[in-house]
Amino acid sequence: MKKKTIEKTNNLIVKSPFVAAFAMIFALGFLASGTVCIAEENPDTASEVAPAPLEVAAPETNPEGQPQPEDAAAYAVSTPFAVTKFETPVTMYVTETINVRDGAGTEYNPIGKLGWGNCVSVTGTTDNGWYEIDYNGTVAYIISNYVSQDIPGIPYLFVGDSRTVQLQMAVGSNEKAYVAKVGEGYYWFKNTAMPQIQASAGAGTTMVINFGVNDLANASKYINLVNSNIDAWEAQGITVYYAAVTPVGDCSTVSNEQIEKFNARLQRELDPRIKWIDGYSFLKQNGFSASDGLHYNRSTYKNLYSYYMSVIGTDV
Repeated sequence: MKKKTIEKTNNLIVKSPFVAAFAMIFALGFLASGTVCIAEENPDTASEVAPAPLEVAAPETNPEGQPQPEDAAAYAVSTPFAVTKFETPVTMYVTETINVRDGAGTEYNPIGKLGWGNCVSVTGTTDNGWYEIDYNGTVAYIISNYVSQDIPGIPYLFVGDSRTVQLQMAVGSNEKAYVAKVGEGYYWFKNTAMPQIQASAGAGTTMVINFGVNDLANASKYINLVNSNIDAWEAQGITVYYAAVTPVGDCSTVSNEQIEKFNARLQRELDPRIKWIDGYSFLKQNGFSASDGLHYNRSTYKNLYSYYMSVIGTDV
């Protein structure tokens, strides 16, 4: 991309409560007509897709990790920055939910929010690591860490059987995708799920695989299939986790002893690049509810999902 000119901002910008309030009211007026390039899935309905919203950031939300002031007076002094303009705007894509601000820094006012997959018209770069963008006809700024010139892969992809299907029903699909089917195992994973993974996952995707409860005897097949694909997944920028088969209750077809043997073998023989999530021990220690012995209630799936995300967050 070619850079054209450099513009200096004011050394000190004093924002009165009146100006900040006026900017917020003005922002609300033009947000209603905003458009985005990529739709996000409705968190309540897996099969319905709705456009990713452009919404005004709540005061307590701050993806950049800085404490948010509670009133405009806290934005009194802003850090100066310089902008290098691009000759022509560059289309980029948001890789995580971020605030849109009226200056290049977390001390500036948030005037909106962009979610994963939104495309933005980037008009320049600042000397402190932010992008200047055209935000519905006005100049605004977003932090550059979470913006890419490539369309981002879905952040989280869950692949599995009926337990993964029910996980989706419990936690929704926002910024998540699912490749799962009730009652399936190794052969469905190999013949049907694998091509879908290629279509759904991409750079930056975290994939969680959870197969085995329906065919614990196929441990060696799962190990060979996953190990033989880790090179390709890693080259695509996909981070792969295998989630342990979780415990059963009073179930006539599967025992926890069988599950423990399956989990132990996979954990021992999977390629070291495939990260392990021990949901089995988590549920055994924290409890679960499975009325049919095999499938959990909504609360258990939510707890299990929270555990998955805590492990993934620790590994980042």
